Amino acid sequence: MAILSKIRERSMFLILVIGLALFAFVLDPSTISDFFNSNKVNEIGEVNGEVISRQDFAEALEAYKKQTGNRVSEMQAAKTVWNNLVRQKLYKAQLEEAGITVGESDILNALIESSGVQNQERFQTEGIFDKTKFKEFLATTRASGSQEWEAWQNYMASLQNNIEKSTYDNLVGAGLGASLKEGEMQYLSEGTKASGKFVYAPYTAIADSLVTVSKSEIKKYIENHAAAYEVDASRDIKFVKFPILPTVEDEEAIKREVAGFVPDAKGFTGLKKATDYELLAEDVKSDVVMNSNYRFKVGVPQVIAEDLFKGEVGDVFGPYKDNNQFKVSKITEITTIPDSVKASHVLIPFVGSRSATPETTDSDILAKKKADSLMGVIKKSPSAIIAIAKAYSADQSNADKGGELGWFTYNRMVPEFRDYCFTSKKGDVGVVKTAFGYHVILIEDQKNFQPVVKLATVGRDIVASEATENQIFQNAETFALELSNGKKYEDLVKESNLNSLPAVGLKALDDNVPGIGNERDIIVWAFDKEVNVGDFKRFDIDGGYAVAVVTDKTAKGLMPVDKAITKVRPILLNEKKAAIIKDKMAGATLKEIAANVNDRERNFTDVNLQSPTISGVGYEPKVVGAMLTAEENKVFSKVVGDRGVYAFVVEKKVLPAALPNYDTYRKRIANDRKNKSFQMYEAVKEASKIEDRVSSFYGIEE
Repeated sequence: MAILSKIRERSMFLILVIGLALFAFVLDPSTISDFFNSNKVNEIGEVNGEVISRQDFAEALEAYKKQTGNRVSEMQAAKTVWNNLVRQKLYKAQLEEAGITVGESDILNALIESSGVQNQERFQTEGIFDKTKFKEFLATTRASGSQEWEAWQNYMASLQNNIEKSTYDNLVGAGLGASLKEGEMQYLSEGTKASGKFVYAPYTAIADSLVTVSKSEIKKYIENHAAAYEVDASRDIKFVKFPILPTVEDEEAIKREVAGFVPDAKGFTGLKKATDYELLAEDVKSDVVMNSNYRFKVGVPQVIAEDLFKGEVGDVFGPYKDNNQFKVSKITEITTIPDSVKASHVLIPFVGSRSATPETTDSDILAKKKADSLMGVIKKSPSAIIAIAKAYSADQSNADKGGELGWFTYNRMVPEFRDYCFTSKKGDVGVVKTAFGYHVILIEDQKNFQPVVKLATVGRDIVASEATENQIFQNAETFALELSNGKKYEDLVKESNLNSLPAVGLKALDDNVPGIGNERDIIVWAFDKEVNVGDFKRFDIDGGYAVAVVTDKTAKGLMPVDKAITKVRPILLNEKKAAIIKDKMAGATLKEIAANVNDRERNFTDVNLQSPTISGVGYEPKVVGAMLTAEENKVFSKVVGDRGVYAFVVEKKVLPAALPNYDTYRKRIANDRKNKSFQMYEAVKEASKIEDRVSSFYGIEE
């Protein structure tokens, strides 16, 4: 219905577009395809003039989603794919400029050398990788055009991208060495220490009220530092949530219903007398997952723990509230088990078991016979399990240790294995089947025996009733209706005693709205060209409703002045305060300067670049750098730092002891440079012209 409404709203526009297209077709039939297939329609971006088409993006997106098993959201996938496509084009362009091409032979060699290919039995002859066999396989698969070939193509494309990246990084890294002189300079700059006296006039000494910063000055600063203040298109909203939560009356009704699960009724056997608990859970449509495990005191609902462990088999407890559910529980068994067991095992796989390998040939029956036979040997001589595990066990993680598993707690192992270990006795040997195969288990020791219970539990989730849901929906609708009638959002929030929350800087490809969650519909609405500041809408969200209002729209480009104020104003304030302080900072000696700025002479001792901190002031790298390069016993003033303006005299510099060789520092510089592949890529990216229109793929024109 919403789509039909949009079509009706824009019917005249659509008629005009179609009319123009048909007119163009009459003049020149070829123009109709050009009209509907213009570059901008079929592009989602450019990298240095090279187009990334919608089709290329769509194919890459689909391949990525298959690769990740659709475990990431659509928007996360879109961002990753776009970044990958940009990276590929930038690396390819850089290699082409260097005259280097990654060809099919490079990809094939990388493919052949990968362990994932070499370890596949189908490409081996007598256990050794056979290159000819692999090439024949590729040729046959390629000719078939099957989905398997598509998968291999995707894998090879990924390899090509990795080769191009590593080739470029290695090429650049090879040219980023360092000289011994650089190593010496690094050593000296890190080890040199300076001491002396200084005068400090902090910015805080000048009241903010004495300095004014205008919007025009902020605007000029942004324009002069454009690279630091470029922003993507964004939207700011504020919203009120109407969560669907159960009322006290809803909880009481659910509690009464759960209490009715205990006694018998006509045609119904309640929990008190029931013996088939799974059937009971099905009859009452219980929301509680049945747990048939033994449970220690710490593992039962603590609200009934004390009474539970004083009870007897058949006792019923509840209704009680636990994990947002009302429950009733019945003790079905009481016993004592250890909290820890030490055991060893031998794992015998069979075809189809989770531990089976291509070499596994035993059927279920044969594996069971083998396990029973080994059990007999171990029962006669428990120490024999060490040699048997090394010779027969499929569990390679501990086969070399004679199958020893060490100590483990009740919930660590799969149920069948666990149940045998915790209900048997020390010294017992038995065979247990699990999804991994047949285990021959030797119980070596048990400790800390404690009482445990088994419970049968049924219950209900504590959720809002239909009447409550309807009321909350009505509240959200009424709020939106009041807004449409001209009521101010802030006044309405206050009158309704609601909580308004902001979501600032939402981007076109975001999934998440802070404070609400993954609600893509809200972001799409906020970016609709027809939605303006002040517009509002009610949304169905997970667990309730929200009414959102657009509070600001930021276009792609330089950050608006109003948004930059909080960042730029402190910078300009300090610049102006520094100018005032510098005017006061007159004098030929530190004592004279100190008197003019109402400070005193202070000492600095052994300051260095490794930790550029001035005692009593804090982190001041620019000032410390100036101190280390300053001429000794000379007054330097009006030195601007991060916290204030300084004057100082360096009285002593201590250089580190000379080394016979600075190769260690040279290597460190060289390795540091070579390991900055990410920074190299970011530099190339920053120097490139990139147009990102991925949002248009999802119908959002920024």
